[in-house]
Amino acid sequence: MFSRDKNTNAMGIRLVPGKQKNVIENLMQFYLYDFTQFLDIDVTERGDFAPYPGLAEYWIKRETRFPYLITYDNKPAGFALIDRLDGEDEVDFYLCEFFIMKKYRRSGLGTWASHQLFDRLRGRWKVTQVSTNTPAQAFWRKTIGAYTDNQYTERVDPERGNPSQYFSSANI
Repeated sequence: MFSRDKNTNAMGIRLVPGKQKNVIENLMQFYLYDFTQFLDIDVTERGDFAPYPGLAEYWIKRETRFPYLITYDNKPAGFALIDRLDGEDEVDFYLCEFFIMKKYRRSGLGTWASHQLFDRLRGRWKVTQVSTNTPAQAFWRKTIGAYTDNQYTERVDPERGNPSQYFSSANI
């Protein structure tokens, strides 16, 4: 049985090799299901969600795309998809997607994993949430605030209303 105690020894994060990309593809179904609460998305006629656009590129463009698997006791518990934005003036890394299975939420795993990512990929970051996903907004403000000692800025996209946090992990 899963314990809510913070056992960082049981927490893991690693880049996913191409031969295991199906793990991310499978977890993506749960992620998209969670998003039905915040966005108007539906399953296909087969009862699954359409493939995530561009997911295959995370195993083709390995110099600019980083698919991470988040584990607990060596079992899949979530994932992160990160893009390196070469040539961008504002940011180096964009956290495209971040998912922790409900079973592991509020255990410290998400905070631990995100801090690991920020430490591994040093630079300027952008993290965005959907405007209707207030739990994610609260999580990221708290998590990034703790990581940066509240040294981040937040901007809201004027067209979509999605908030984004900007910060640097380069000097932490």
